[in-house]
Amino acid sequence: MSSKTHSKIPATVITGFLGSGKTTLLKNLLHNAEGRRIAVIVNEFGEIGIDGDILKGCGLDCEEDVGESASLYELANGCLCCTVQEEFYPVMQKLIERREDIDHILIETSGLALPKPLVQAFNWPEIKNACTVDAVITVVDTPAVAAGQFASNPAAVDAQRHADDKLDHSSTLHELFEDQLSAADLVILSKTDLVDAATIEAVTADVRKEIPAPVKLIRSDASGLGLNLLLGLDSAAEDNIHKRHSHHDHHHDGDEHHHDHDQFDSVVVNLPAVDKTALMATLHQLVQDRTIYRIKGFVALTGKPMRLLVHGVGQRFDSYFDRRWQDGETPFTHLVIIGKDLDHTELQQGLEEQLTVSGVA
Repeated sequence: MSSKTHSKIPATVITGFLGSGKTTLLKNLLHNAEGRRIAVIVNEFGEIGIDGDILKGCGLDCEEDVGESASLYELANGCLCCTVQEEFYPVMQKLIERREDIDHILIETSGLALPKPLVQAFNWPEIKNACTVDAVITVVDTPAVAAGQFASNPAAVDAQRHADDKLDHSSTLHELFEDQLSAADLVILSKTDLVDAATIEAVTADVRKEIPAPVKLIRSDASGLGLNLLLGLDSAAEDNIHKRHSHHDHHHDGDEHHHDHDQFDSVVVNLPAVDKTALMATLHQLVQDRTIYRIKGFVALTGKPMRLLVHGVGQRFDSYFDRRWQDGETPFTHLVIIGKDLDHTELQQGLEEQLTVSGVA
């Protein structure tokens, strides 16, 4: 590490689109901390931070703390770009006060967040004197890019839209994807075990077109990545972030901040214990009928002692059991649905009715 950053706390910003695998990467880093004292900031889009809850249940035995050597700070008030002054700065102040107890800071941004304003915040005098951005890591969902959901070629986007009109190809999401790549010091292609070698090469070529030549691009499968590949990059990204192109910059002529987050709706639906088959069929139908980018949450299954985590991006859904329901804890289903033109009452009542019809609720 250079003398310039020797006395500063290094911070790694983990960004990436919805469902790219950011939380999985973060969990892997925490499980393999190798004695490092790590502070974690999680920014989740939704009324309750599902990612924070997952991290707390990932076997690190945390309530307010993640293990013995790290603290979890969950920012549940939307995109860091818009809340950085209200929430990020006070949290960083608390961490700076404890700088002798911290070896590294990990920041997982919301899938809807723009990384550039966050990195720029590290130039605020009090933060800059104590911290540096070790690297911005952008996680790319390889199967999603291969399916054309966030392709850089408009012709390829149109071709995919014609092939599957249920896929979302809004220009805003595409621009966000490009902005997350433009801020990267390291790009990780995730879920490469789910596609073949030719697909990996094609996605690599597409992503490489969007990032400068010096930016490293590595591949990750279910086995994860070594800690030394991800930490200690010493990029000091805050020093050159102003040189990186961003679509977001062009939306801010003058001093006004017109970040169009109102085009995203985040709806929270709570349900009792449900039948897994009926629920998944209902969610698949929901995605077909509405503009939904992501469904994420935990589920109580009728007659099952384990909590099920559900994660859907487009038509692809993953699920797994993460832990048992605790003594005194009432099992319930909690889903965060992110999309466009969503109505909470309609979704809540619709899901209740569908599951009741299925004989579940």
